[in-house]
Amino acid sequence: MIRIDTIKKGIVIDHIKVGHGYKIFNHLGLDKSDYTVALLKNIPSNKLGSKDLIKIENDIHLDLTVLGLIDPGVTVNIIENGIKKEKIKLTLPERVKGTLKCKNPRCVTTLENIDDVEFTLVNREKKEYRCEYCDARTSM
Repeated sequence: MIRIDTIKKGIVIDHIKVGHGYKIFNHLGLDKSDYTVALLKNIPSNKLGSKDLIKIENDIHLDLTVLGLIDPGVTVNIIENGIKKEKIKLTLPERVKGTLKCKNPRCVTTLENIDDVEFTLVNREKKEYRCEYCDARTSM
C-alpha cells in the first residue's frame, strides 16, 4: 500500500478525470518544484469510478480559469494546519483571456500574434468558445 501523508499547508486538487492529472501537473510546472508534490493516478472513487489527485505541500498561486478549462469537474481544497480551510468547485469558465488561441488562420490574432485574446463560452457540452475578434469558434 502506498502511503501519502496529509499535508500541513498547501493545496489538494481532487476529482481530476483520469488522465488529466498529468496535464495539470505539467501545466502548473510541478515537475520543477522544490517542495513536496504528489500526483496520484487511477485512485478508486465512489463518485467517478476512478480519479487522479494532486497534493501540493506549498502555498502557490493557481489559475483557476485554466484548471476549469482542463478539467471543469476539479475540486481545489486549500489546507491550513492539516485541515481543509476552503473547498472550491470549478466549472467551465464563461470567459477566458490569454489562454486559448484562435483556430481561424485569417484572424487578426493569428496574423499579428496578439496574446490576450478573450474568448466567450458558446456551447458548454462541446466546450466551444468564440473569439472576440473574428467570432470563429474554438473547441477545447
